[in-house]
Amino acid sequence: MKYDVYYKGIQLSYHYFADFVVYDLIILEAKAIESLSSGNIKQTLNYFAASKLKLGLLLNFGEDKLKYERVIL
Repeated sequence: MKYDVYYKGIQLSYHYFADFVVYDLIILEAKAIESLSSGNIKQTLNYFAASKLKLGLLLNFGEDKLKYERVIL
């Protein structure tokens, strides 16, 4: 889902694209990387700012086991 980005009421010229938005309530970001980092959480927080949503799940399929992080604003 595409979200317009605003800063101090002015629409910026770029957009955020979340991997999945579940029931218009939860942002779900799927990754296949060696390990999750704080940058991945910051990316989800940016999606919160653009979408006005407050709950996200960050999933990583790149490790030996499925790793997940619940992100709440």
